[in-house]
Amino acid sequence: MAPAHAARVVARIANDTPGDARSWAAVWTAEARTAARRGDDLAACRAYALARFPYPADDPRRAAQRLCVDTFDTWRRGTGQGRARSRPQDIERLELPLPGGASCHAWAAGLDRDRPLLVVMGGIVSVKEQWAPLLPLLRRLGFAAVVTELPGVGENTLTYAPDSWRMLPAFLDHLRARARVADTSLLALSFSGHLALRAAGKDTRIRRVLTVGAPVTAFFRDTAWRARVPDVTLDTLRLLTGAADREQLYALLPEFALTDADLAAVRIPVRYVVSSRDEIIPPGERARLRQAPGDIRFKVFDDVHGSPSHLGATRRWLFGSLLRDRFLPSAGPLRRGRPDHAPEPREADRPAVAQPVRARRPGERSAP
Repeated sequence: MAPAHAARVVARIANDTPGDARSWAAVWTAEARTAARRGDDLAACRAYALARFPYPADDPRRAAQRLCVDTFDTWRRGTGQGRARSRPQDIERLELPLPGGASCHAWAAGLDRDRPLLVVMGGIVSVKEQWAPLLPLLRRLGFAAVVTELPGVGENTLTYAPDSWRMLPAFLDHLRARARVADTSLLALSFSGHLALRAAGKDTRIRRVLTVGAPVTAFFRDTAWRARVPDVTLDTLRLLTGAADREQLYALLPEFALTDADLAAVRIPVRYVVSSRDEIIPPGERARLRQAPGDIRFKVFDDVHGSPSHLGATRRWLFGSLLRDRFLPSAGPLRRGRPDHAPEPREADRPAVAQPVRARRPGERSAP
């Protein structure tokens, strides 16, 4: 979504009162309906995803969550109406059983027993429909690709808990007849990255982890840092974990922290994007992750959590790392713990210089 367009929509928002026509959910829902009427299903899906942000805790947001899924389904089937009618995308919908009777849904493309599996997961506020448009590209790159959600987010009914990492081995078990799960890559962002690191130390089918701003240990244990974490993050975590209040959440968080044994078990390539001004993830997490014995590389951007001003560069680095590690393993790792393409350790730890953001011209495609 172009920044200028998003700014125009946000300017119409006056409050967050459910039922008010100028509330966050109502304005974004109206924007989604406008896009749907002109036949732009994917734009409508993006707006519905924002309408349900940060989580569907009231009726307007719950409605937006359902409409986000339904509208993406319309886009991938190519059944939309209007001049911007979408074309079929060869994306299928999966329902996967999870431990404890829970379930999750996923979007998938390129499923084939001869293709390596790539699982994509967002963080605590992002739904799978935000990432699913990448599926045709991932299929063309040779992957059996599946996009799903963190426990408690979107259509994942599993409660987010310290043992939630078990969903990933269950996921691979379910897909073993439809992809080469013995060669699985996880592109897991933010808190999903934490889940992926824990699972990678337990399941040898996971061969590489790529992440952006994943908590490791300090986020869950550092009470001084916790006072700086935005309320929206803590409120969302409280909802996903089922904690009754902040105090119960604070009592639970230390159980999520990766231990020395957990990190010692991570012996695979890990590619981690660091945001030097991250307001959620403590700066010490990078040093903590360096204790893992695998091939750990970092990319640093001078940005806030998720490096939103460097989306193109982040995507290029992650996908470049994925393809190099997947198809050119003989190239060998760089010195462990250093960012990619850094000639000297002192230079390597400097944040990347922010680049100006340019809106795409009509018809211009973004780099993968």
